[in-house]
Amino acid sequence: MAMNTASNVLENYLGDKPTKTPNQPTPTSQTMKALAWYGKHDLRLIDTPVPTVSHPKDAIIRVTGTTVCGSDLHLLHGEILQLKKGDILGHEYMGIVEEVGSEVTKIQKGMRVVAAFNIGCGECEYCRKQQFTECDGTNNSALMEKMYGQKLGGILGYGHFGGGFAGGQAEYVRQPFADVNLLPLPSDIPDEKALYLSDIVCTAYHAVIESGAQPGETIGVWGLGPIGLLVSQWLRIKKVGRIIAIDNVQSRMALAREKWGVETIDFEEYPDVVGRILELAPKGLDRAIDCAAFRYAKSVVHKVQRAIGLETDTSEIVNEEIRAVKKFGTVALIADYAANTNGFMIGAVMEKGIRLIGCGQAPVQRYWQECLDYIRSGEFDPTIILTHRFPLDQIVEVYNRFDKKDAGIIKVFLETRFSAPASKGTPELSDVRQLKEE
Repeated sequence: MAMNTASNVLENYLGDKPTKTPNQPTPTSQTMKALAWYGKHDLRLIDTPVPTVSHPKDAIIRVTGTTVCGSDLHLLHGEILQLKKGDILGHEYMGIVEEVGSEVTKIQKGMRVVAAFNIGCGECEYCRKQQFTECDGTNNSALMEKMYGQKLGGILGYGHFGGGFAGGQAEYVRQPFADVNLLPLPSDIPDEKALYLSDIVCTAYHAVIESGAQPGETIGVWGLGPIGLLVSQWLRIKKVGRIIAIDNVQSRMALAREKWGVETIDFEEYPDVVGRILELAPKGLDRAIDCAAFRYAKSVVHKVQRAIGLETDTSEIVNEEIRAVKKFGTVALIADYAANTNGFMIGAVMEKGIRLIGCGQAPVQRYWQECLDYIRSGEFDPTIILTHRFPLDQIVEVYNRFDKKDAGIIKVFLETRFSAPASKGTPELSDVRQLKEE
């Protein structure tokens, strides 16, 4: 938390960068329920003003579905910079258009839409190249620019390092640049399949595309959370030869084996992950896709370094990937990495000729239509990983149970008072407090 405090002090010193849209919505006299951050492991469901149009290109969305993402857990643990008390969280949501600004032309009141987790202006150099997550006009974080050289685009509900926009774990959302960042949905796609077009469906697809995975190849996947599982599904569609995945959650590994023929390695059973991979694939992996993230330190050394602030991110998983791939192999990072790490095997990257690819945050708008077509055809099904449906009122406990990888939770659908009933074949509404611990 000291780093978060310091980051806010430094941002105040540097001064916010200008953006093309305000990051704080104009409030109304009405109130809504929303999840807010108040500190490490201190999330609260609060009553807060309903937003209204604050810019001519805005839309106001009445939320009918939201969820908790694995990357939201970084916020729960206070591991993302520039968080402030009262920030409304959540970057995956869908709903009904309630109101539109005077310059919105494609999105109309009453439309059923899903939102992109990222905020593109649609006009800058990067948006014109469909690299929406790198938008030049939607993030005011001077600290990010100082650290990275350039600032990325804004992100809904991800603190002020992501621009300070209120997120989608709420009953209403102000959506900037509605024509760019909202996808109207066809009536034959149920909410439970549409919601995850906001992030994880397209993020997993982006990872596979950026990795360059080819038919017949052997691909390693580190982490079988929602992204890793959907990466496995996309890899099967792309007809790779073998998928070898590393995790330690039995239910997730079992699902991957059953649905997509994934060969799994439990890193608790096989601490020498690279040794086990080379037993299964003696020549090494053609490519590795990192779906795990910076939080998962294994050794005492890296746990201590993270605890006392000597590094923010562990290098252990990336080092495993570098060692496990073939010479001139590829390592693609889709997992979240935030800042600095120690012990990174840069020598092996150079000497083995490793293609180390930062996939970047996925520009989901680029992939919307393609992914939607796969879903409509039945070839891709995001609900395979949908395990539970809970009310928004229980979101704090949902975070805690999801963080523990408890009760078989993989991906949830959080309904609001505006949600339709559960679609046929998807989980019915349940009480997270009644789930048994695994």
